[in-house]
Amino acid sequence: MALQGNLRDFSVTQLLNLVNLASKSGALLIQGPNDGARLIFREGKLAYAELENDKDGAPGSLPSVLHRAEKISDAQLNTLRLRAAEMSDKELGLLLINAGYVTQQDIVEGLQAYFVDIVQQLFSWIEGSFRFEPNVEVPENKIPVHIALENLIMEGSRQTHEWDQLNVEIPNLDMALTFTDRSDINLKKVNLNVEEWRVVSFINPKNSIRQIAKASKMSDLEIRRIVYGLMQAGLVKLVRPEGAPTQLEGLRSAFPGVKPNEQKSLVSRLMERIRSI
Repeated sequence: MALQGNLRDFSVTQLLNLVNLASKSGALLIQGPNDGARLIFREGKLAYAELENDKDGAPGSLPSVLHRAEKISDAQLNTLRLRAAEMSDKELGLLLINAGYVTQQDIVEGLQAYFVDIVQQLFSWIEGSFRFEPNVEVPENKIPVHIALENLIMEGSRQTHEWDQLNVEIPNLDMALTFTDRSDINLKKVNLNVEEWRVVSFINPKNSIRQIAKASKMSDLEIRRIVYGLMQAGLVKLVRPEGAPTQLEGLRSAFPGVKPNEQKSLVSRLMERIRSI
């Protein structure tokens, strides 16, 4: 019988630890709110990983992996997608090695980096379900690797601690951002990376943090990490999105016909009543 459950009960880090300690072989299938993943293990080592909604549109394909690792150019990637679409990764890898375009080490290191990146994305998944199916092998047309889980487990523990802290600092992704009024900060002189500049370009009281994350193709952890950094630098602050209903507006709908000053008085009486209980 397959092991299955909910990510609220068992985190991805805990699942990896279980696989590692028991030297399990098989497939760990994880379904999150917006995506799914499959990890395949051989005797407690990660052998393969893929996301359902891969950004490149070709989950784990060797051309995409090599392009991501900067081992082939854009033109070579397009050529391989057109002319080698029917070839398996094993066949294509052997062809590229024999032609001198890449080495076996290039392929192995590229796949390892890609699979590790997938696992690291999963550490921020706190909603969803999982199922472990024993004795599942890596697909015949894919190239397996061997990645020890100890370092991944330690990274997962670190990210879990970071996630808890960021969740306290930025508990609601439906809040918006606006630039602070500090006149001593020149944004052009601040050293931001590409991802941070992308987030900055979307900062507007009309855009929620969740909308910015979706537009920037970032996970909840990634967007929280960047927003927290911008807040700590004094560049931005949290605000209620423009057009979002306030608590007072909610009371208006609950008590139609009551004037604003009467609504405030009502709120005050309710607060005093709660304190007296």
